[in-house]
Amino acid sequence: MKDLFFTYFLTLIILISFFSSSNAQKKPSGFADPPKEFSVMPFWFWNDTLKDAEIIRQIADFEAHGVYGFVIHPRIGLPESIGWLSPQMIHFMHVAIEEASRRNMYVILYDEGMYPSGSSSGQVVARNPEHAARGLAKIDLKAGQEPELAKGMKLVTVIDRPGGGRMAVVEQPSGGVIRGIHYIGERTDYMREDLPLAGDILNPEAADSFIELVYETYASEFDNYFGTTIMGIFTDEPSPLGRDHTRGIVPGNASLLPQINKILGYDITPFLAALWYEDTPDSKSHKADYYRAVNMCLEENYYKRLGDWCSRHGIALMGHPGGSMDIGTLRYFQMPGQDLVWRYVEPGTKALEGQHSTMAKCASSAMIHLGTRRNSNEIYGAYGHNLTYEEMEWLANWCFVRGHNFLIPHAFYYSVRGPRLDERPPDVGPNASWWNSYKPYADACRRLSWLNTDSRHVCELAILAEATYLSDKAAKVCYQNQRDFNYLEIRHLWEDAKVDSKGIHIAGMHYKALIIDSLSHMPPEAKPLLQKLARNGRLIFWKDLQFPELFTGSRIAETPEELMMSVNKLSDPDILLAPSSENMRVRHVIKENDHYYMLFNEEASEIRMSFNFQAKGRIEWLDPHTGQGSPHSPGDTVPFRPYEFKLLKISTDK
Repeated sequence: MKDLFFTYFLTLIILISFFSSSNAQKKPSGFADPPKEFSVMPFWFWNDTLKDAEIIRQIADFEAHGVYGFVIHPRIGLPESIGWLSPQMIHFMHVAIEEASRRNMYVILYDEGMYPSGSSSGQVVARNPEHAARGLAKIDLKAGQEPELAKGMKLVTVIDRPGGGRMAVVEQPSGGVIRGIHYIGERTDYMREDLPLAGDILNPEAADSFIELVYETYASEFDNYFGTTIMGIFTDEPSPLGRDHTRGIVPGNASLLPQINKILGYDITPFLAALWYEDTPDSKSHKADYYRAVNMCLEENYYKRLGDWCSRHGIALMGHPGGSMDIGTLRYFQMPGQDLVWRYVEPGTKALEGQHSTMAKCASSAMIHLGTRRNSNEIYGAYGHNLTYEEMEWLANWCFVRGHNFLIPHAFYYSVRGPRLDERPPDVGPNASWWNSYKPYADACRRLSWLNTDSRHVCELAILAEATYLSDKAAKVCYQNQRDFNYLEIRHLWEDAKVDSKGIHIAGMHYKALIIDSLSHMPPEAKPLLQKLARNGRLIFWKDLQFPELFTGSRIAETPEELMMSVNKLSDPDILLAPSSENMRVRHVIKENDHYYMLFNEEASEIRMSFNFQAKGRIEWLDPHTGQGSPHSPGDTVPFRPYEFKLLKISTDK
C-alpha cells in the first residue's frame, strides 16, 4: 500500500512539473512579468493641499493597478503655504520617496515649479535680476536717427539696410514667464495663475544658479535614494525666451555673440538684420546660421550642464526639449525623451505628417546612437476630456512601434477639486472611467517597454537629420512600405560612426543606405563622408537634390516607388506582406536571441494578410495584455481589426 501511495505521489509531482513547464513555454521568461523599472510612470500632479496619509494611500492605489513609479510634479493648485522647494514641499517629497522605496517602486523628480524649466519658480531671477530671460529685438530708424533705448535695453549694433534704411539691434529682457504652482485668489469662476519670470538658460551663470537652487537641493535631501528609488530628474521643455514673451524678440544676447561667432567661424553681427528681414541674397542662410548656433549654445550652456551633473550623481537627466524635432540636445540626456500632447498625433495624416510625427523616432534613434538604455515620452497631456481608452492604447502603440520604451502618462491628479479637473486634462489614472480595468493596459506597456530595452533593433536604413530638423516626407514613405529606419543626426557621421564602402556603422547598427530629404547646412566634416557613401551608391536623395556637384554616384528618387526601389537594391526587405498595405507599421527587435515583430494596423480599416519574414524559427503570437502565447502557422492569413496591435515572436531555439 505504501509503495502504491509513493508511486501515485511521484506521478503527481511529475505531472505538475510537466504542466508547469508547458505553461512556462507559453509565458516567455521576462516577457510575462518584467521588472518594475519598465512600468509606466505618470506625472503625479501635486495640485492641492497635501497630506501624508493621502500620499501613501494614492501610492498604494497606483501599485494595485500595475503602476510601479511616478514623477512628483508640483502643479498649479498647491496652496501658497506649500511653496516651491519649501520645507513643507520637501517633507511631502520625503514621504512619497520613502513610501516608494518601501514598496520597491521608482520616483522621478521634476526640476521646476511648473514649466518651462530653468527658473526654479522665479528664484533664479530673484537672486539676480540680470538672469531673467533675454533676447534680441530691432528698432527701425530713419536716416541719421540714433536709437533711443528704453530701460533695460542694451545696444548691440546699428546696421545700414538696403534702400537707405537703418536699424538698431538691442538686447532686452524677453518678458517671458513660466507657469507657476499657485492660483492667485482662488475662485470658482476664474482662476488667475502665478507667473514667475523665466530664467536666461542661454547664460551659463543663470544655468548654474538654477542647478544650485534645484539639483543641489535634491542632492542634499535625497542623495541616499539616487540611482535606486530615484531614477532621474525631469527637465521640461526649456525655453530661452520663456512663455508669453515680447513679440518680435529672438533668443540671444550680446554676451552670447562671441560663442556664436566661434561656432560659425565668422562674425554674425553685421548680418543680424536677417533675423527680421529677407532683403539680401544671403539673408536666409545667415538667419539659419544664427539659429543653428544659438541651439548649439543652448546645448552647451544648459543641457550639457544638467546632463553632466546627473552623470556625476548617478542618475538620469530625463524629460524633453522644447521641440519635437530637437534631436541634437538629446545627446546630453541619459534618457532621451519627447512630449506627445495637445493632440499633436492622432490616427490619420497627423500620425505620419508634420513635425510632431517625427518625435517618437527622434527619441528612440537618439537612444540607439547615443548608447543609452531607455527613451521616454510624456504622453496624453491636454488631449482633453474626450480622450477614450481606445485612443490611449492607440497612442501607446504608436510610440512602441517607433521604439519608445518608457511611457510617462500625463497625468494622474492628486485632486480634481474645482478648476483642477480642467487643468490640461484629462486625468488618465485614478479619476478616469477606466481605472478599475487599468492594470492590463499597464502590464502591456511594461512588457512592450521591456521588449524595446536591451534589444537590438533590426534596421539597415537611416534618414539624415539635423540638430533641430527631422524629415517627415521620406519617413512617411518608409512607414507605409514597412521599411523601418532611424534618424541619424549629422554630427554622428564624424563623431561616432565609421563610414566605409558598405555603409554606416554606429552603436552596433549597420546602415546600408542613407536618405537625405533636406539639408540646410553642409558641415565640412560631413562632406567627405557623404561623398564616400555616394561613390558606393549608398546615398539616396528624396526629390530635391542639394549640393549636386558634391555627390557623384548618389541615387535620386522622385516618387515613393523610386525611393523604395533604391532602398531595396541596397537592403533586402525584412518583412513582406501579402497583400501589401500602407496601414501596417512594423518594428523588429532581437532580444535574448529571439526575434520579435511589432505589427500595428495604424488606420481605421480592417486588413487581412499573410507574412513572410527573413527570420526563421518557431512562430507564436504573444498577447501583451496577458503575457500568454498562441501558435501561428506559416502562411496563415491574419486579420487585423482597425487600430489593432499584435506581437509575433520567432524563437531560434531548436
